[in-house]
Amino acid sequence: MARQVKLFQGNEACAYGALYAGCSFFAGYPITPSTEVAEVMAKELPKRGGAFMQMEDEIASMAAIIGASLAGAKSMTATSGPGFSLKQENIGFAAIAEVPCVVVNVMRGGPSTGVPTGPGQSDIMQCRWGTHGDHPIITITPAYVQEIFSETVRAFNLAEKYRNPVIIAFDEIVGHMRERIEIPEPGELEVIDRKKPDVPPEEYFPYDSSKGDIPPMANFFEGYRYHVTGLNHDRTGFPINACELVHIEEERLLRKIYANRDDIVKNDEYMLDDAEVAVFAYGACGRSAREAVDMARKEGIKIGLLRPLTMWPFPDREVEALAERVKAIIVPELSLGQIILEVERCSKGKCRIDGIFRVDGEPISPFQILDKVKEVL
Repeated sequence: MARQVKLFQGNEACAYGALYAGCSFFAGYPITPSTEVAEVMAKELPKRGGAFMQMEDEIASMAAIIGASLAGAKSMTATSGPGFSLKQENIGFAAIAEVPCVVVNVMRGGPSTGVPTGPGQSDIMQCRWGTHGDHPIITITPAYVQEIFSETVRAFNLAEKYRNPVIIAFDEIVGHMRERIEIPEPGELEVIDRKKPDVPPEEYFPYDSSKGDIPPMANFFEGYRYHVTGLNHDRTGFPINACELVHIEEERLLRKIYANRDDIVKNDEYMLDDAEVAVFAYGACGRSAREAVDMARKEGIKIGLLRPLTMWPFPDREVEALAERVKAIIVPELSLGQIILEVERCSKGKCRIDGIFRVDGEPISPFQILDKVKEVL
């Protein structure tokens, strides 16, 4: 059977990617520029036996998808800017309670209401550090509409596999851009479901790490009863105050992500083999950077692109290795400079780092990137 071909917005592709992955519950609150994700889910989920709920606010939306996930549903919410800020406390709850769920952040200008109809990338550090405490997070940063579809499937797979919230972050340009995509046939893309317990309810502990850092997860209403809390807890799920147990639990939460970083971290490398200058860019900036590379190559300038599809965990090893063999790394961002700090940290002074920053609601053009490359050569 031939693949279906569609002309989709990035936001629409995100919704259909979620459905492909088996998402059966969506809770959200309309907010520019992410609303189309909710619109598609509201239309499609009831047709497929799923449920859509428009909540009273973003806090409740995040709480609702946590509850749905505990009951066995693959769940998702979508938001932007101020809504993402409101979700943070419950994202932290999902992290410590180890509840798989997916949060879409279609980034716009800020702070506060900012530029609600324009693109931005200034939420990217909030994706990592938005909620308080030491916590693991996975953030995926697609740049093309086809990629949004497949990376949304991957986001659900990672959430289920690692019992963790996963954020999909792309900017307004990518969210509202229309491109031709092909819908994979069922089974063509891998779809992962959470690992369930292989012991009877009376022997089940929801946070028993004796067999690995990622405990099997029983769904509510399937005969298993257990306690869920935002407090530090032992293997039973009930709160603890024992210092040594708290420390062990916190370390495990981080280890289950960072010990598996090679399975999680994904990058797109373009013409880096002989590059003298590299560009590190994601989202709409990654699209402009790829065009800049093509333009430069036509002029005989050797530049290449490292485009992260996973921003958190950060591709630190890849950036350090790149810094060892190029003269400079250029970091274009739709912010006043956030990810450039991570690139500087990971490059360890081995090459020059330069940024291009823009927050006026317009994209960074390939010409701006090419001009900066010529400046540093």
